Amino acid sequence: MGTFLLDVFAFLVAGNLLAWGIAVLWLKGEDLSAFDRPSGERFSSGDKPSAEIADVVASFAGIKDAMKGVPLWKHTGAMRLYMDNVFADRSYEDVSFVPVDCGGVPGEWVLAAGADGRRRTLYIHGGAFTMGSPRSHRPLTTRFSEMTGGAVLAVDYRLMPEHRRRAGIEDCRTAYRWLLAHGPDGPGPAQAIFVAGDSAGGNLTLSLIAWVRDNGLRAPDAAVALSPLTDSTLASPSFRANVHSDALLGPLFERLAKVPLYLMLWFGWIQTRINPRNPVISPVYGDLSKLPPVLVHASELEMVFDDCRRYVNRAQAAGSPVRLQTWNHVMHVWHIFNPALTEARTALDEIDKFLASASPPPGR
Repeated sequence: MGTFLLDVFAFLVAGNLLAWGIAVLWLKGEDLSAFDRPSGERFSSGDKPSAEIADVVASFAGIKDAMKGVPLWKHTGAMRLYMDNVFADRSYEDVSFVPVDCGGVPGEWVLAAGADGRRRTLYIHGGAFTMGSPRSHRPLTTRFSEMTGGAVLAVDYRLMPEHRRRAGIEDCRTAYRWLLAHGPDGPGPAQAIFVAGDSAGGNLTLSLIAWVRDNGLRAPDAAVALSPLTDSTLASPSFRANVHSDALLGPLFERLAKVPLYLMLWFGWIQTRINPRNPVISPVYGDLSKLPPVLVHASELEMVFDDCRRYVNRAQAAGSPVRLQTWNHVMHVWHIFNPALTEARTALDEIDKFLASASPPPGR
């Protein structure tokens, strides 16, 4: 019996070492610690969070309430329902929401008053690749329509786990191609093109602009990535260091952050069927030269802070016009809490200036 247990133990150790070795040699990305240096423009809200920020953080209790008594296998559906309805009581004066089929991919045109259909933005929502929709992100898509003076196409890409990760990537590519030749009034060329996204949508945004470059398509005039995941190997120091300061992502991913990195690499590969270090899902490891102007926003407290910093520093080293702006005290994708949150209004004003500098709308 003792020999049998020793054999089992030896087998488990050997298997564990093999899994670790494969993860380190094949799934782990290159060491990017050289790109952890500070960069960009920092915005400070003072020495401590404001009452507005505290109110927003307190509202996250609604997530826990929505999940109470929900069986584990129904969590994704419950979170999708919560996200789609969290801003349901908000009114959008003089804004139209029009369902559209963009080359076989569902989406929604978001048209603020006076929107010029020749000025087009592809907006890619966040939600950990498993939730979110054009409806959940209307507080942002309406602002992008107002800021650009144009039409916003909010793409309703396929989500995991019903679909593989690559399906959502392909949907965003299809939507971008379609957007180049179609506006809210029908076929026609675009005068200006922008791409924007938050969190998972920020990841898809950065992946998309590299694909656009590599395939010789018209590049967007500018791109905006809000709190983007750029490293699907989850190797950024802040992924673990900020788990307790990230008021939104921390409670959702606290358990995951305790899992050994090599096991997370294996889980990521099994889940997506894509090597975690592949630039298609980890843009930070890709060729970051010859990109269009890109503005990245990040909170110093969030788990993807170093994802953002590393991406911007690598892109700048490659000669691309990529900028980083950071805020202290705020939460992941704080922009969506506009107009109640002062920092959200400030961040959106910065985005407005950035987009206008890339392609000024008529009248500016």
